[in-house]
Amino acid sequence: MTKSYNFGNEPRQDELSSLVAKEVQRVLAQHNTIIAAADLLSAHEQAIHDDLTALASKFVHGLAAGAARFFDASAREAAPLTVRTEGAHGCAVKVRDQQSDCLRIEDWAGQVAGPTYLEQHFGIPRSTLHWWQRHNDVVALRKGARKHVFPLAQFIDGRPAPGIRQVLSLIANPRPAWLWLIRPSPLLDGRVPIEMLRQDLAEEVILAARDFVST
Repeated sequence: MTKSYNFGNEPRQDELSSLVAKEVQRVLAQHNTIIAAADLLSAHEQAIHDDLTALASKFVHGLAAGAARFFDASAREAAPLTVRTEGAHGCAVKVRDQQSDCLRIEDWAGQVAGPTYLEQHFGIPRSTLHWWQRHNDVVALRKGARKHVFPLAQFIDGRPAPGIRQVLSLIANPRPAWLWLIRPSPLLDGRVPIEMLRQDLAEEVILAARDFVST
């Protein structure tokens, strides 16, 4: 919990200034007592000394007031910094949550990646990926409210494996569709559908998907 201290009210400034000024006056008074006891100053010198004492007290009073104003300004500047820090912390938490989402998806879906990774490492422009997604040429798994990640096993040389569109037309929900694609299928003699698509055996996989839906 972030604490805030109010340095800006006038009573605090006056209190600080008064305390410092009183302390200076006390020290100077002790000095005057010692000097008077020693009878080292003339009357004229004593008057000058009194004037210097008053000036010193005034100066310290102003200095203390300035210090109080400085602390007040520092406190005001620290407040937005605290907000920014909390905001950065919130952002870091969000990033960690997104990473956790990806890890949870990868527990069952295998390695996945977002559009930025696919563009940088697979050379797939975002516009192309979006077009594939709209036309069911790729399996897009929802991560969070609106974002999607894409299983990497479905790509061959920067393009989706042929036959994914037909599979998604039969198994409309991308999650069960991808689960079926990555598991050995009895309808394919224990072979894995996505591996067959990568080997250009789309026709067999599409027939098996049709039989899977019908049963």
